[in-house]
Amino acid sequence: MGGGQGDETQGNHWGGGQRDETQDWGNGVDQGEDFSVSCYTESPGEEERSHDVAKILKKRESERTQEESADLLLHQDTVQELCSRQVRRNLLKRKQEEVFDDTEDLRCKVGQLAEAVRQAQHLVIYTGAGISTAASIPDYRGPNGVWTQLQKGRAVSSSDLSEAEPTLTHMCIRMLHEENMVQHVVSQNCDGLHLRSGLPRHTLSELHGNMFIEVCTSCSPVREFVRLFDVTERTARYRHGTGRRCAHCGGELRDTIVHFGERGTLEQPLNWRGASNAAERADVILCLGSSLKVLKKYGCLWSMNRPATRRPKLYIVNLQWTPKDDLATLKIHGKCDDVMRLLMEQLNIQIPAYNQTEDPVLSLATPLRPEEEDSYTRKLIAPPAGGKDCSPDSLGQGGGTAVQGGWFGRGYSKGRKRKRRKVVV
Repeated sequence: MGGGQGDETQGNHWGGGQRDETQDWGNGVDQGEDFSVSCYTESPGEEERSHDVAKILKKRESERTQEESADLLLHQDTVQELCSRQVRRNLLKRKQEEVFDDTEDLRCKVGQLAEAVRQAQHLVIYTGAGISTAASIPDYRGPNGVWTQLQKGRAVSSSDLSEAEPTLTHMCIRMLHEENMVQHVVSQNCDGLHLRSGLPRHTLSELHGNMFIEVCTSCSPVREFVRLFDVTERTARYRHGTGRRCAHCGGELRDTIVHFGERGTLEQPLNWRGASNAAERADVILCLGSSLKVLKKYGCLWSMNRPATRRPKLYIVNLQWTPKDDLATLKIHGKCDDVMRLLMEQLNIQIPAYNQTEDPVLSLATPLRPEEEDSYTRKLIAPPAGGKDCSPDSLGQGGGTAVQGGWFGRGYSKGRKRKRRKVVV
């Protein structure tokens, strides 16, 4: 996601500077693009003129006839508008490109990050989907991300997300917390992998929920049920009932996922109080694998009420551009696992391996009642002690079919404008 160190400007990195806008035309422009699209409504005559002018602009200057060159001079406003659109389109494409630092630069930058981690008094880590791609969970905005594929009209499928295990990055974060180098983790991910890595719950804010947790909002305080399977298979945007009921009050259980367009108000696992308190005390923020396009909107996470000189130092690890790059002290273009492996090496801290038999969710989970045994079809993280795995895969019913939870890839709508709904989750 572009960018660079804090003293680099976005324009410099993305080839900014003064240039002739028309040079973006006639040099192999994608013939499949719709150049008549505009941010304003064109009349039929204007649309036809835009189409004609766009066809001329696609040609190299030497290939244009005198009549075509005269048309461009006659319709300068249309030329300017089309060129501006093309510049914006090209900039957007560049922002979506993945950039990799070379080996030497990567080591140098990780060395700077290691020093910042050592010196930090209150380090907070913000994580996004990029830290879970190594667990075969796709991100959202990368080249093969969920939103990217949906924008292209392609179906999104995945293996059962319950099969994913904490990545090297998850285990590194847990270890940094154990070494008292990380005070809090704020995650956008719903996959529950931070919890499964062994990170204590009071140290974690899962802002968009956890696929293993369902709650009863009829109980006061809200009652929480941790499960060994993905509870979201029957849920979706604006529809959160899991089909199970509270063993204490009989109320309907709901998942904890916060989809796009929804507003999360649950105290746990979202833990907004912990996130905002940690951000307020932070002197260093490390962002791992997040586009920051959503997180940037959460003002309480960025201490923007402080003078610029008193805000936390920002370190970003991401392959693509982020809207916070210009504010970063350091931007590292590398895969999260690669960066964290080098970081732990420089800090001389061993990386623990994930052990499924010690997965904290196994001890936190609430057993299902007998009448609930058929209420799910997802694979269990691991069979309960002394029990058996009754999920379809274990019974030979899975057939290798790709499945996905109710939260995965939801909240996306292409080309549709719908009335906003405020939904309390």
